[in-house]
Amino acid sequence: MITILPLAPGHQPVIDSLLDDRFGPARRNRTAYRLRDRAEVLGDFSFVAMEGDTLVGSLQCWPIRLKSVGGARQPMILLGPVAVAAAREGQGIASALMRTSLAALDAADSPPVLLIGDAPFYGRFGFSAAATRHWELPGPVDHDRLLLRGPTTGLPRIAWVEAASGNPPRTAKVA
Repeated sequence: MITILPLAPGHQPVIDSLLDDRFGPARRNRTAYRLRDRAEVLGDFSFVAMEGDTLVGSLQCWPIRLKSVGGARQPMILLGPVAVAAAREGQGIASALMRTSLAALDAADSPPVLLIGDAPFYGRFGFSAAATRHWELPGPVDHDRLLLRGPTTGLPRIAWVEAASGNPPRTAKVA
């Protein structure tokens, strides 16, 4: 039986191993990781899937900002990575993690949530690329995979997505 639990600090080494297994160690070169650099995971919105004592999935959220051309900054949440152990793929674990995290984000009246991922999967949770077409990131991104969930009223059409810590942009591979 799979249980979804809040992320705890002790989970991180196992999560790192899962992410290496699923995405390879070069995952740290991707654009999304530039947004996570030196950021603290948002524990209230990050979860793990456990089967007994075995971690079989994880979802983490991170603080980021959207900077307009005029320099105004708005807080946002970066969702991801979402990962499930290969032996447990197709069992609804990623969807359960998404529902749990999004329910926590909604209950907290969070700022808009951004992710880089597959629109067919994430679209069913309310994510869309419609508002992000002209947003820049600290590295290349396929804009069809730059997906936003939440109110778009007041968000700039042209903007820069940056780490909440204000890290300088670095070159990275497509997320």
